[in-house]
Amino acid sequence: MAKAMLHFLPYALLLAAFVLACHGQERKVHIVYMGEQPKGDFSVASTHHSMLETVLGSTSSAKDSLIYSYGKSFNGFAARLSDEEVAKLSEMEGVVSVLPNHKLKLHTTRSWDFMGFSKGTLPAPIEGKVIIGVLDTGIWPESDSFNDDDFGPPPSKWKGKCTGANFTCNNKLIGARYYNSEDYYDTTDIKSPRDSEGHGTHTASTAAGREVPASYFGLAAGIARGGVPNARIAVYKVCWASGCASADILAAFDDAIADGVDIISTSLGAPFPLEYLEDPIAIGSFHAMKYGILTSSSAGNSGPFPATVSNYAPWILTVAASTIDRRFVAKAVLGNGEIYSGLSVNNFDLNGKSYPLIWGGDAANFSAGANSVISSQCFRGAMNSYKVKGKIVFCERIGDGGAILSADGVGAIMADSLFTDFAFSFPLSATVITTEDGQRVLDYIRSTENPVATILVGETDKDVMAPYVVSFSSRGPNPITPDILKPDLTAPGVDILAAWSPVAPPSVDFEDTRSVEYNIISGTSMSCPHASGAAAYVKAAHPKWSAAAIKSALMTTAHVLDPKKNDELEFAYGSGHINPLKAVKPGLVFDASEADYVHFLCKQGYNTTTLKLITGDNSSSCGRTKPGRAWDLNYPSFSLAVEDGQKIDAVFTRTVTNVGSPNSTYYINAYTPYSWVSVTPSTLSFSAVGEKKSFTVKVSGPPISQQPIVSGAVLLTDGVHVVRSPFVIYTILPGAAYPSNSILEKRPSFKGSSLYHGNGILGRN
Repeated sequence: MAKAMLHFLPYALLLAAFVLACHGQERKVHIVYMGEQPKGDFSVASTHHSMLETVLGSTSSAKDSLIYSYGKSFNGFAARLSDEEVAKLSEMEGVVSVLPNHKLKLHTTRSWDFMGFSKGTLPAPIEGKVIIGVLDTGIWPESDSFNDDDFGPPPSKWKGKCTGANFTCNNKLIGARYYNSEDYYDTTDIKSPRDSEGHGTHTASTAAGREVPASYFGLAAGIARGGVPNARIAVYKVCWASGCASADILAAFDDAIADGVDIISTSLGAPFPLEYLEDPIAIGSFHAMKYGILTSSSAGNSGPFPATVSNYAPWILTVAASTIDRRFVAKAVLGNGEIYSGLSVNNFDLNGKSYPLIWGGDAANFSAGANSVISSQCFRGAMNSYKVKGKIVFCERIGDGGAILSADGVGAIMADSLFTDFAFSFPLSATVITTEDGQRVLDYIRSTENPVATILVGETDKDVMAPYVVSFSSRGPNPITPDILKPDLTAPGVDILAAWSPVAPPSVDFEDTRSVEYNIISGTSMSCPHASGAAAYVKAAHPKWSAAAIKSALMTTAHVLDPKKNDELEFAYGSGHINPLKAVKPGLVFDASEADYVHFLCKQGYNTTTLKLITGDNSSSCGRTKPGRAWDLNYPSFSLAVEDGQKIDAVFTRTVTNVGSPNSTYYINAYTPYSWVSVTPSTLSFSAVGEKKSFTVKVSGPPISQQPIVSGAVLLTDGVHVVRSPFVIYTILPGAAYPSNSILEKRPSFKGSSLYHGNGILGRN
């Protein structure tokens, strides 16, 4: 009987399709466009539902047909319609047109295109001379992003090696090492450079991955690539499931410098401020700088709180995270026709089917000690599987979705207004709506005898506000040296698609057992490798430039961001949004040497004895230099922190090196909201490449107190190049302008601390 039914099924389906076709009932998705959104306070979703109900003849058919209800920026809806229904809707009042759901051509995965860097102009062999060292969780070497097709042997300068069992390098991935000073391995850790977390694979491919077709379960389909797809990659695994040990980080820096890398990328940082010589990344990057190696580091994910930026040493390129013009949304459709759009990378397709909808507070696992308050938050173990099974659960906070999945739930509608500018992926169908919309969902549940809902498969929307700095990106001012503006710049770090480890969870639920080769995640960890790739591109074009010159080129050519989008101004985005193509031809650079940074450290209160040890040079001496302001460090930005009640009075000295036209004249202008800034001289004339010229910026004004950041810029222009340096003025508490040993006294010690284990554990950004 069962076999007979199986044989009969295809014929039954064909017959049903034939009957539907004969009656004109085969439905396809169409868009009903209704023009501008209507004025007044009424629900467009209800209007759309009513129109569908009129045409389709029943409430249930209208619910099943409706896919999207547009009503925020314009008016219209999408629904599954037959030809006959299309004709009827076309004749209805208020309908502008009814459009077929055309399939458009696939484009790219966006972030590099969004930066105006769809493809570099340098020949592949030139890019291939550059090596990016990535300090992270390792790499998945078999990923297509790291194939070495058409690659020649590594550059002759390469001195590194490939270590670890069952791990093979190639002419793209030319080196791999791993470090574990504590000799502790979690059950998920792999004792080799192989990545079991996904993080390191993602950052490495973002910086220098090959051009490959990619998607996340079909979402964001396109071509994934790194900034310099022909550059070489060397991996240094310093992070494990338990964190990233300081000793391992320094060991990796030590190896990477000797191995011959050109750029170092570190998407990790300390959870609280460290003095320069107690920070393994500051120390390692200082030594890298001496060898002409620029270290690109993430600013941290502690935003939007002020003074949370990490990796703030002036010889580091500190990278904030900003949005691109694509965001991932998933809509929750309630049984009453209301549709709420939320952020989610949702690859699960419920096929428009509605499921019973329950409030988490009505599904408490009392036997586990939970109550309604706890289960309303949908904590793991707090959910009653008897009540959750087969239902969509409304949760009053964002979670990883694992609690609902483990209780046999179908999906989750989460309400949380803290996360409004980036999306998460979950192990089941889910979306994150605002708390205001969440209240409406809860009202619907409480006022309806049998509430139902569905969650639509994710889609991509265009974010016309991009770029702006995302909320989680750590903000300035610099917590150690207020005279150095941090972060330095911003780069894409939101919803970035890149390579992934197939043994790592593909969502925020660590128990998610699915496997993917490419994943979409957010963080300054993602923006950092964008800057690393851009730095490698500049290094390829100018192999003899110093680390400071490359950093200067990236900062002074950055896109100026709209100050209305981030209240923190330069404390959010530094010099602006990175622009790799322009950075190759900056015109002028603010160069700095080891001696310049030693002088800076003298001003920070470090003594000659210490600095001689750092530099290994007995001639390194602070001499008569006393602790003071850092206004004379040749930095590509200007920061003036004024103690409350003090006059504005500062003099900055800067020297620029000509890397543009041999014969050129630059005109200097300062633009600020106040007439406090003057520049001397007003012009700089050059007669040779490599020639240096100096200028002075004087700032004076009345006493100020409790002054939020005031933003301006110093511009040097020759008619071809625009060299822009941001200028900020703000107030600080008395005595805060200088480093204080009290910071060390108040900070928990490394040993035995809940934040540090043994030699210090740093977190990934």
